[in-house]
Amino acid sequence: MKSVKKVELHLHLEGAAPPTFIRGMAAEKHQQLRGVFDDQGRYSYGDFNDFLRVYEAATSVVQGPADYARLLSAVLNECGEQGAIYVELFVSPEFCGGGDLSAWRDHLGAMEEVANAYALSGVESRAVLTCIRHYGPELAKKTAICAAETAGGWVTGLGLAGAEDVGQPKDFAWAFDCAREAGLGLTAHAGEWRGAQSVRDALDLGVTRIGHGIRAIEDPELVRDLAEREITLEVCPGSNVALGVVRDWSSHPIARLADAGVRVTVSTDDPPFFHTSLTREYDMLADRFGWSESEFRQMNLWAAEAAFCDTETKARLKQELS
Repeated sequence: MKSVKKVELHLHLEGAAPPTFIRGMAAEKHQQLRGVFDDQGRYSYGDFNDFLRVYEAATSVVQGPADYARLLSAVLNECGEQGAIYVELFVSPEFCGGGDLSAWRDHLGAMEEVANAYALSGVESRAVLTCIRHYGPELAKKTAICAAETAGGWVTGLGLAGAEDVGQPKDFAWAFDCAREAGLGLTAHAGEWRGAQSVRDALDLGVTRIGHGIRAIEDPELVRDLAEREITLEVCPGSNVALGVVRDWSSHPIARLADAGVRVTVSTDDPPFFHTSLTREYDMLADRFGWSESEFRQMNLWAAEAAFCDTETKARLKQELS
């Protein structure tokens, strides 16, 4: 499935950092990363809390505009290798300058140069600036202001990520209202660890997409509502299996959601942490559910339609996918 042209909507920039990249950067800075890699050099962790520890330890070596530009280059290069022609990356000003607008502009400038270069080679990308839920709504306001002030070009959306068990989506209403007024696309993580109600709560923010959203399957009325409203789910099956959200690939609800008319798309979330890739996701789904290129083409067309990019870019993506 590597040759299939793909659109990915749910990819965390730091979470996509290849282990070799992180080890190399740590060596340059003479920093030791203990308890992060296994004997084969892959990210290694136990339960979800340990995953968060490893994630934070690994990505702590990425600091400043130059580091983020190098990271983006490594990530987009891998995206191209996996057949992605368009990818949206979750990027947080909270990590890129602590939510300070001036510092964010410096990071953004460095990353935009890289993004523009890769676009010329056939890998388009956009940034969805991301509020970190467990950092609270006040810091989220700073992220929203960064998004609104730098909207257009590479910055095209606002999202909400982080621990689902902290606070409520409505706590972030100000940030989402600010982004909406700036013309940005809106998405939010929900329905991964918490049940169907968390998806309903996220929809109240006015989002057109839901990150994960698979627990919606527990509520048939919600499933019908998602289908009727053409809400797009950014589904990350390999992530869900690796973290134990679902038992295994065969029991993943993505096929049932698709059969119910929900617009599902396929993404990788934090691929090297889950020992997966975009191609592997497609291969596993094809194996488990008998999907062929035609099913994936439809999902990629849905992804293109839901993408937070301009009309001209959407039309070009859809033409490439047809």
